[in-house]
Amino acid sequence: MNKILSIALLTASIMGSAQISFAGKSNVLIPTSSATWKNFKTATSNAIEQNGKNITGFNVGLSAKIDLPGSLYVMPELFYSNFNNEVTVDQTTIKAKTSRVDIPVLLGYKLLGNTLSAYIGPVASINLTKDDSFGNFIQKVNSKDFTIGYQIGAQSEISKLIISAKYEGAFSQDQRKFVNNVAGSTQQIDYDNRASLFMLGLGYKF
Repeated sequence: MNKILSIALLTASIMGSAQISFAGKSNVLIPTSSATWKNFKTATSNAIEQNGKNITGFNVGLSAKIDLPGSLYVMPELFYSNFNNEVTVDQTTIKAKTSRVDIPVLLGYKLLGNTLSAYIGPVASINLTKDDSFGNFIQKVNSKDFTIGYQIGAQSEISKLIISAKYEGAFSQDQRKFVNNVAGSTQQIDYDNRASLFMLGLGYKF
């Protein structure tokens, strides 16, 4: 009990002396993983596959930076993110759209004070993507509602302006099915991707 109380008091003391700042941020999302679209049928009915076209996306959200003793800081963030991959089938463009809420919790180290710092940490994602239709194809989303990934990156603070660059990797795959709903058709196209992103961002401290 005494140990728990001591830890609680120490934590409260650290948080009480910590400086906390808030910022609004937005990033350009550049998907770097290669998605696979499978089961395209040729004239001889052989299944083939091809890579889709990654479309640059965006996210927007809020960030809190909690300075700890020394050069460390904790940076929890909350973002709405949107990006997609597309392919054309029989003159119909099919898109694997991704909409989600991302919650990174990053541990940072100040290399040159606020001028330059690096960070790393986990990111939890809540999937908002729903079933959709494209021409004769209906998208069936098989992705999990909640996934975990990781982020690593760096940022620079110039007065109230924040410039950042980071990479996000995923521990789970994004899998979907696009089914042709024309009566009598058995055509199905499978989408498979392990989403990874490169992000370039700007932010403004409140």
